[in-house]
Amino acid sequence: MSDVPASLGTADILQILDYLPHRYPFLLVDKIVAMDGDNSCIGIKNITYNEPQFQGHFPARPLYPGVFIIEGMAQTAGAICVASKLAARARPKEVYFMTIDKAKFRKPVGPGDVLEYHMKKLANRRNMWWYRGEAKVGGVLVAEAEVSAMLVVE
Repeated sequence: MSDVPASLGTADILQILDYLPHRYPFLLVDKIVAMDGDNSCIGIKNITYNEPQFQGHFPARPLYPGVFIIEGMAQTAGAICVASKLAARARPKEVYFMTIDKAKFRKPVGPGDVLEYHMKKLANRRNMWWYRGEAKVGGVLVAEAEVSAMLVVE
């Protein structure tokens, strides 16, 4: 495990796998770029047709499910919360997705799109973090929401 930079760091897939308990097919962020501690970051998800959800959502017109976009935002926020705790030498035991508020879906997302999760911290109290997220494809807003995560530290 490498130390997490305090600002403008990144996290590749191996680091994300270390931060989060999620695995294929439910790991919904491929890398994190421009991480500024736990204040903000951009998570990247490359949407490909061979993902299992496209077998039923929908075969004739594959659409990436909105609930996966929100989950990807939460995973991105959770990963930077864990990274900030690791930088402080306190490994969380668990990461829990706590709330979704003000979710809106603006445009469809499909295979071939590169989804960017732009996450900004709204607040942090003890072991809880609140973030506002915007999901973008090619700079165009496709979804937005406020999410919160709780870290369980032993």
